[in-house]
Order: sequence, then structure tokens, then C-alpha cells
Amino acid sequence: MWNIFFKEINTFFSSLIGYLSIGIFLLVCSLLLWVFPDTSIIDYDEASLAYFFNIVPWIFLFLVPAICMRLFAEEIKSGTFELLATRPLSLWQIIGGKYLAAWALIVLALLPTLIYYYSVYQLGMEKGNIDTGATNGSYLGLVLLGGTFAAIGLFASSISTNQIVAFLLAVFLCFVGYQAFDALSQIPSLEKIAYFLQNLGIYAHYESISRGVVDSRDLIYFGSVIFFFLFLTFRRLRLLQI
Repeated sequence: MWNIFFKEINTFFSSLIGYLSIGIFLLVCSLLLWVFPDTSIIDYDEASLAYFFNIVPWIFLFLVPAICMRLFAEEIKSGTFELLATRPLSLWQIIGGKYLAAWALIVLALLPTLIYYYSVYQLGMEKGNIDTGATNGSYLGLVLLGGTFAAIGLFASSISTNQIVAFLLAVFLCFVGYQAFDALSQIPSLEKIAYFLQNLGIYAHYESISRGVVDSRDLIYFGSVIFFFLFLTFRRLRLLQI
């Protein structure tokens, strides 16, 4: 499994697309947080990274599918998946190696953004005047959100031989999972099941963790969604072997 993990990491950074994906992510975050006047942290009345944690999930909707779109789609299209399946690895190990590689790349993209926390920490009217607990919780939420989107992206990549189709499908599924249930809960006619609908969606659990309080129910939710899509990926690939 770890051979596949390191192979995917090396493949990602052996092409311009890998550096470009992470570079664009960091550039967009930096422009929104420090340059554009309507969203600049410098213009805030408080030392906070709240806006950063609000916009990153929307950027993840495109970044994560871009990372995941080729993981299985390219293998299936080129016929190398059959060769991969003949190696002394279980299907779960193959899926696990590719999934962990995608998740690691997402975490790697987030690491440089820690400088935003350091900058706000230093620039506050009182040095260190930032809610560290909420910031830590928000970063944990982003890591879990990235892992969830990666599982969805991996599934999308397994059901299409076209990387663009896999990308678009992953964007759609991630959007539905993140925002659609919360939007449905706002419909007046669904008021009686609004709470249920909110908790079906990813947004409510991400927002909960972002407050700085780690609830086991949120962790179980993210773990369940990740396992669900990895299981769907397993079933899809299993059909290809029959």
C-alpha cells in the first residue's frame, strides 16, 4: 500500500499540474485574505481567520477533485489497473494507498497557510489576540473536510475513464454533500425535518468543529462518509475485476 502511496505522491509532483494546483490554491487564498479590499484581514476589526475558514471549503470543491480526478480514471483508461490488480495487494490496499496519497496532498497544501495564523497572531492590536482554540478546530475541520472530499473524488474517478468527467462529477457530489442539505433545510415546507437535513450535510459538522469544540458525533460523521465512499469505490472496482 505504501508503494502506491509514494508512487502517487511522486506522480503528482512530476508534472506541472501538481505544482499548479497547489500554487493556485495558495495564490487565491492569499489574494482574498491580504489584497482584495472587501475580504482583506487587515480591514477586519478583530484578529480572526474566520473568513479564511469560510472560503477554503469552496476552493476545496475544485482543488480536491483536481487532485483526485486521475487516480483511477487514468489507470482504467490506459489498462494499467488490470496490471495493478495482479500485484500482491488487496483491492482495499490499492484504494487505501491512493486515498491516503490524495489526503496527504491536501494536508500539504494547507501547511503553508499556517503563516496566515502567525501573521494574524503578530498583527493583532494585542499580540497573540486570536482565538487559538477555534483556529485549531477549524484546521482540524479542513483536514477532515479534505479527507471527505478526497473519498468522494476517488469514487468519481473510479466510475469514469475520462478525467474531466471525473472532475466535474466530483465537484457536483462535493457541492451536494457540503451545501445542498443545508439549503434544503431552509425551505419552509421542510421545517419539521430541517435539523435532520442539516445534520445529513457536511457543512453543519464542519461548522461545529470550527467552533473549537471537537464532538465525537462530528468525527463519527466524517469517518462514516469517508468509509461510505471508499466502500462505493471498492464495489465499483470489484465489478471491473469480474
